[in-house]
Amino acid sequence: MISRENFPSLGIGVGLRRVHYGWVLENRPRIDWFEIISENFMAPGGRPLEVLEAVRENYPIAMHGVSMSIGSTDPLRREYLARLKETARRFEPAWISDHLCWTGVGGRNLHDLLPLPYTEEAVRHVARRVREVQDFLERPILLENVSSYMAYRISRMSEWEFLAAVAEEADCGILLDINNIFVSAFNHGFDAHAYIDGVPLGRVMQFHLAGHSEHGAYLLDTHDHPVRDEVWALYEYALRRFGRVAALVEWDDNIPDFPVLAETAERAREIEEKLLGERGVNDAVQAEGIAKPALPPDNRA
Repeated sequence: MISRENFPSLGIGVGLRRVHYGWVLENRPRIDWFEIISENFMAPGGRPLEVLEAVRENYPIAMHGVSMSIGSTDPLRREYLARLKETARRFEPAWISDHLCWTGVGGRNLHDLLPLPYTEEAVRHVARRVREVQDFLERPILLENVSSYMAYRISRMSEWEFLAAVAEEADCGILLDINNIFVSAFNHGFDAHAYIDGVPLGRVMQFHLAGHSEHGAYLLDTHDHPVRDEVWALYEYALRRFGRVAALVEWDDNIPDFPVLAETAERAREIEEKLLGERGVNDAVQAEGIAKPALPPDNRA
């Protein structure tokens, strides 16, 4: 069974992006770890692999995929999984993660992270595929909750109940994206704190923090803005529930200079230290009885 002993808290990290390759190699910044987009490094050679080899000599890494399409009805792509496994063998990441979604069907990649219907049938379908992937990779994986902008009429459970059910059935971990919770809570009108309260304690191995853009009636998960104060507040709430968990700052468009990214990671570190001090990874503080941070007036969650 999956446990936190197999997923040590790496501390506070950032995503390794092309625009920062030179700066990172030259300056070796005070960052605990880096997360890479798996697909960017699943090639036989080239500059990205040279950079990653140099980075890996000095930092732990985690591999984060965007195209496993674990929820699709298409067969699992064995060639993709073989390249993923080989990349993991070469760089020895702390873990591999991807998204609880589908990205295409009928052999067509739609290049988006599309939500699933929240039904028992979908739980069984996804869990079976996750178990197959884990057996092939010979390691457990983490699944990330995605942001969403539509819902299925046939759904029979909440998103967090679905996420928990898949993780339990597949015996996999959870990468809990705090920004995605905030975005989806606004878009669908549910309580972001109820989401965090409904996720099983022993399954969450990593957090994501990111910014988003506002479009009036909805929010869009664009990773091109600073992390909002309301998302920081939800991060605090999650830390109180789950304890010390590796956290990662994502910034994928309008990417600032690396020191700005590092400052954001440092803020996450300061929040963690303020709340948890020297307590270890298993010293999670239950959320019950903890005051919930205020959400913005126009947030329907």
